[in-house]
Amino acid sequence: MGVPLDPAMAAPCALLVMGVSGSGKSTVGALLASELGWKFYDADDYHPEENRKKMGKEIPLTDQDRIPWLCNLHDILLRDVSSGHHVVLACSALKKMYRDILIRGKESTPLKCAELGKGEGPAEIQLLVIHLNGSFEVISAQLRQRKGHFMPPELLQSQFDILEPPSAPENFIQINVEKNLPEIIATITETLQTT
Repeated sequence: MGVPLDPAMAAPCALLVMGVSGSGKSTVGALLASELGWKFYDADDYHPEENRKKMGKEIPLTDQDRIPWLCNLHDILLRDVSSGHHVVLACSALKKMYRDILIRGKESTPLKCAELGKGEGPAEIQLLVIHLNGSFEVISAQLRQRKGHFMPPELLQSQFDILEPPSAPENFIQINVEKNLPEIIATITETLQTT
């Protein structure tokens, strides 16, 4: 498990549970939020219909598809954090650029979030990234057991292909998905107590 947390970082007000589809983000995120008494958001609930249709047809999303969605998620996080709430977000956030958008919003990308361009300037969120990682074989097996989700298992390889695992100077921990749920939650809560 890698834990390159910045000792100077203030206690995070938002947690990002990230990883490829099938890594358990929603399950871990919801359980963690319940344990901590924080608000929980599942990023999949905020995909526009066009994105869902694309994925349903086994067409991988592009950066242009994802950036307005990520800007919207940043705005949701910022709204809650500014109101004094702590938040857990389950979101694939496979590239560093995507995680930067979640932290800094539209200011962090050269691509425009046209309909979200009304912001007053950059606003950064203290975010701790929790990367649920594992082998293609293990995650593929988990994904195939999942029913009724718009993300088909056939797109998993495309997610592994673009995955940029978090690295310094990002504040993150990595947890192997082969651990059981209580172990994963305990690891995260212990890490939070030391920040």
